[in-house]
Amino acid sequence: MPEDDVRKQMEYLVNPRSIAVIGASRDPGKVGHAIVRNLLDIGYKGKVYPVNPKASEILGLKAYPSVLDIPDEVDNAVLAVPARIVLAVLEECGKKGVKTVTIISAGFKETGGEGVRLEKQVVEIVKRYGMRALGPNCFGVIDIWNRVNTTFGRVLPPKGYISFVSQSGAICIAVLYWAVREKIGFSKVINLGNKCDVNETDLLTYLAEDPQTRVVAFYLENILEGQKFIEIAREAIRKKPILVIKSGRTEAGSRAAASHTGSIAGMDAAYDAAFKQTRVLRFSRIDEMFDAARAFATQPLPEEGGAAIVTNAGGTGVLLADACELNRVPLARFSTSTIKELEKILPPHASFRNPLDVIGDTDAERYTTALKIVLKDSSVGAVIANMLPTALLDVEETAEIISKIETRKPILACFMGGEEMRKAIEIAREAGIPNYPEPERAVKALAAMVRYARALKEPPPSPPPRFKADIKLAREVIEKAISEKRVNLTEAEAKTILKAYGIMYPEFRVARSLSEAVSAAVEIGYPVVLKIHSPDILHKTDIGGVKLNIMDEVELRNAYITMTMNARKYAPRARVYGVTVHQQVPSGLEVIVGAIRDPQFGPLIMFGLGGIYVEVIRDVSFRVAPLSPRDVDEMIKEIRGYPLLAGARGRPPVDVGFIKEVILKVSQMMTELPEIVELDLNPIVVYEKGGYTLDARAVVHPIER
Repeated sequence: MPEDDVRKQMEYLVNPRSIAVIGASRDPGKVGHAIVRNLLDIGYKGKVYPVNPKASEILGLKAYPSVLDIPDEVDNAVLAVPARIVLAVLEECGKKGVKTVTIISAGFKETGGEGVRLEKQVVEIVKRYGMRALGPNCFGVIDIWNRVNTTFGRVLPPKGYISFVSQSGAICIAVLYWAVREKIGFSKVINLGNKCDVNETDLLTYLAEDPQTRVVAFYLENILEGQKFIEIAREAIRKKPILVIKSGRTEAGSRAAASHTGSIAGMDAAYDAAFKQTRVLRFSRIDEMFDAARAFATQPLPEEGGAAIVTNAGGTGVLLADACELNRVPLARFSTSTIKELEKILPPHASFRNPLDVIGDTDAERYTTALKIVLKDSSVGAVIANMLPTALLDVEETAEIISKIETRKPILACFMGGEEMRKAIEIAREAGIPNYPEPERAVKALAAMVRYARALKEPPPSPPPRFKADIKLAREVIEKAISEKRVNLTEAEAKTILKAYGIMYPEFRVARSLSEAVSAAVEIGYPVVLKIHSPDILHKTDIGGVKLNIMDEVELRNAYITMTMNARKYAPRARVYGVTVHQQVPSGLEVIVGAIRDPQFGPLIMFGLGGIYVEVIRDVSFRVAPLSPRDVDEMIKEIRGYPLLAGARGRPPVDVGFIKEVILKVSQMMTELPEIVELDLNPIVVYEKGGYTLDARAVVHPIER
């Protein structure tokens, strides 16, 4: 659907011209009563139509027996009725031509069983009539600027520029109470509920263009349209920062997977990769996300240069400096002219470096003058103003002066001292300067701003390169396996697909008998490698199914006999097609390139240090395909072992360009061959120039075309 159409639909949902509350009630203890009351209390400018067949008037408004009896158009219908009659109400809404529905009612997918079936019927009705539905099991929508409140909550946050979209209604309620207590301004608060129709991508499309939204914050438990989210987020991030908490990062246990990639990827790797690729800022704590959101909503982005810390307490200044280093926020180096200016106003025993300690006996004039001098330094891109109360410092006067400083650089306050600082904090807040009670929180908020400012300066990623590939050959291999009811390809089959994409591997032969293995070794030339050939034995080393550096026929015969006996002993049900005989290549640095098909995001590509211990070491990175060259550069440099690739302890660097090409080819392969659900190239041995894929395995599933 075109983005303009999505935005228009979301406008009907978030800022409707008319709202029907179906299930409106005269009973103050009912949800339907609270929603009508909230619309009136917030001063909603549109028309409100209570719908209740047993009432003629509710809270001074004319009530209607059915939505069909309303004489005017209805942009949004809020359903606060029992789940059992939701389908009938939706049919009436569809016939009426209602554009959007907000289904507050619970009792659907979240309850399992019958609720799942009921929700599927909701989706069918909504699609049939061309409506859009928020929920079900939904808390509703708050739009402070346009005076819309279709929730049954009790409190409203102050007006501001943060828009918050949450999959959890409970999190919405908690954030609202926190916002009221902390006086944090919000533009919109929207609960997605079960996401039977309207989802996070729809709302991001809308909020990216919303003039009353400067920063979008999400609490999500999943993302339904992964590739679409990536596409929209890449566009939206150029306009405003996107902050996300994605819960469910851990697993109770590893799911069974045929590949190293599958067992390592887990349930969260795709989300992490997608957020990195789109430059969405991910957080693990709600307070840290909203710390950053407050800074984005009220302060300009950091300019070129580092952070400056101005403090009247040396200890907290050191804590702030440590936090900057830990969070990759560079500290500014003051210019000579700045130091000379500071020498004029500070005592001789003061430190004129960053963090700047104006000494504990400072007054408001000394503190604020120093702050102004620092802000003028071109090497300073942002300032953290750290202040503690003393008998000599009028903290309220200091806060007043700081709040009136005109600058295009962000100022974050770290005013510490409890109740003594309450008024000073309030003065700063009213001027749009957020305060953080702890040094680490102030720095983490600034770090988010620095990361986003850097992202804005990056050129857009170049499109994925396209390599010549024999897709017909690759498909023939896959279709043969599927026709034989196999999901695991043999190594020989997997390498045929690699050949189709120009990925190099050592010469090898398939041998179905000992005599064929001897002949293959002669053709290839000793030394050789022998491997068991079976679609069912995936981790060959575990059963003694790999023998390296075989130097002659005697060793080959012994290895063949031992290997086939091991296969019968340790994998008695496995189909064994013989062995494969491979050229022995020199040792080098071993890496892994893998892929798994994520249900939300599609192909997920993995890179890391390889070998048999890859699942133990887990030094890997992930990105969602299709990959750009920038994606690949970042995932290579992201692993802890990157210094080994670049050349460490006198070792020459390996051919990173070769690795990059393999990753890009695997990305293309996974994009073009949707039947491949898991893939491992492990190990890939890399030299100063070039390399080989020594082993490959793939899992395939049939798909509907």
